[in-house]
Amino acid sequence: MKIIVDGMGGDNSPEAAVKGSVDAVKELGLNIIIVGRKEIIERELSKYEVPNGTIDVINAKEVISNDEEPVLAIRRKKDSSMVIGLKALVEGIGDGFVSAGSTGALLTGGLFIVKRIMGIERAALATVYPTTKGISFLLDVGANVDCKPEYLKQFAIMGSVYSEKVLGVKEPKIGLANIGAEKGKGNILVKEAYDLMEDLDINFIGNVEVRDVPNGIADVIVCDGFVGNVILKLTEGMAKALFSSLKEEFTKSLQSKFGALMLKSQLKSFKGRLDYREYGGAPLLGLKQPVVKAHGSSDAFAIKNAIRQVKDFIEMDVINIIEKDINVIEKN
Repeated sequence: MKIIVDGMGGDNSPEAAVKGSVDAVKELGLNIIIVGRKEIIERELSKYEVPNGTIDVINAKEVISNDEEPVLAIRRKKDSSMVIGLKALVEGIGDGFVSAGSTGALLTGGLFIVKRIMGIERAALATVYPTTKGISFLLDVGANVDCKPEYLKQFAIMGSVYSEKVLGVKEPKIGLANIGAEKGKGNILVKEAYDLMEDLDINFIGNVEVRDVPNGIADVIVCDGFVGNVILKLTEGMAKALFSSLKEEFTKSLQSKFGALMLKSQLKSFKGRLDYREYGGAPLLGLKQPVVKAHGSSDAFAIKNAIRQVKDFIEMDVINIIEKDINVIEKN
């Protein structure tokens, strides 16, 4: 298995991409292809002991930045690490692709270069969401801000497959994000999506209120990209505010500092459960080949876990299962 890594994407690249790739080779037993400015990538690689033949470098002179218009960037920057990496994936040089670069550009490149699975109307950006019971799988989180009911139905199918095959959840519970749990609640989109999802051969539990998502009410939460992105960003903001407030309280007095010291291991564990780095990245479901978007501020640990996520994606044959399920359902 060979995983292609965008060596120039993200705030901490190429250092994070290279170190994460080296760690992935050693810990996961696979091969890596890093795409980027060859002289820079090789200089970073020279800092580590790498088993012979496990990491190759493909030269790419250009880099797509976050402030560039995605469609224009993909079309104009043919020699960018992202475009060359995606093309290498399509050409069979590698089996999966990881990038911490521009989300918009990766979505565009995924659709234009890798292309969608036959029968899938829209690809969805999905992410693992920490809950009190472990994790849930949230999609879409930003690829499609305007959706049709049919899209949400397909998100439910893809989310169910990924949750079961990659995240290891048996008969995952699928919930539709809404303003109320009762059938008939919400806008036209979710009402019509509810009717479509109710007829699917998945474990659909109906509407779920967003306030119950952190409590693990469902294994997969389905929503349009606008709602999903708001849920994700609000959660990130609340987590940062919570830890900031805790830090302030724990440093107010000698007594509170002593209390913080006594709870240090518990607080570290709690923080780890909310750490995006533990979960790797966000798979772009609905494409013909595995593509994972790592967080823009990913360090080496996060990149390694994103690579691990692609490895699981490939090994569990998720794309073929999605393609089969979609085609069977569409025929029915």
